[in-house]
Parts: sequence; structure tokens; C-alpha cells
Amino acid sequence: MGKSETLLIKEPKEIDIMTREVIRTDKAPAPVGPYNQAILASGQMLFVAGQIAIDPSLGDVVYTEDVVKQTEQVMSNIEAILTQAGATFADVVKTGVFLADMNDFAAVNAVYAKYFSEDTAPARACVEVSRLPKNVLVEIDCIAVIGG
Repeated sequence: MGKSETLLIKEPKEIDIMTREVIRTDKAPAPVGPYNQAILASGQMLFVAGQIAIDPSLGDVVYTEDVVKQTEQVMSNIEAILTQAGATFADVVKTGVFLADMNDFAAVNAVYAKYFSEDTAPARACVEVSRLPKNVLVEIDCIAVIGG
């Protein structure tokens, strides 16, 4: 016996046009390459570029040997970008965590957990990479849904 499927076809009522807004704030570091801090798509989906431990007031990497303090700076940078876009950590649905050394996993998690409750913790991937920009120890990016 074959598998039965039902295909539902709806007539489009109107065409949705996706908008794209660049999000920038001086409360987070300027990008270190040809990209933006974040892009807000259709006023709802926020894509935050990977953040590293650059203090925006100094324009340079801080805490070069301390993954805990680097993670705190990264989360502060992400928070500034979320705020600029009208979002909070509760709106974050996905993060990507990139570590120079997987042995830092627990230390990074200890800081990361301060920003999310069990109910608001996003989906996440965490990988070890061979090298990060400016030789930092951690980089985190995220996707948020505003008003979702």
C-alpha cells in the first residue's frame, strides 16, 4: 500500500515584500570586516553578526587571556545590538558559539546562562574552531524574533 498525501494549495492574497534594515550602535564594536552589526529583516527577524571581546570605547580586544571576561564583553556587545533593534535576550531563538578551545565550554556556559532563563534559552550550536578573529577566545552570534 502506498503512502497517501494531501497537498493544500492556497491562492496568494497579497505579496509580502521583505524589508531589510541595517542595525548599528556605537555601544557595540564596529565590525572588523565588510559586514554590519546586525540586519533586521521585515521588522521581525534580527540577525546579529558574530561578536568578539572588543570594547567599543577602546576599539580593541580586551581580556586577551580570560575567557570569562571575554564572554561577558561579548554578551554586553550583543545586548547593545539587541537593544538598538528593540529586542532583548528573551527574543533570541538561536545562538552560535565559537570557541578557540572546547576546554572553555563550562566557563563560557557559566556566563552565557546569566542571560537566559530555562524558559527563554535559545537553540544553540557550540563548536571549537582553529582560530578566531584577532585571536580572541570566544565569538557568539545570534538570531532573534522580535514580537514573536
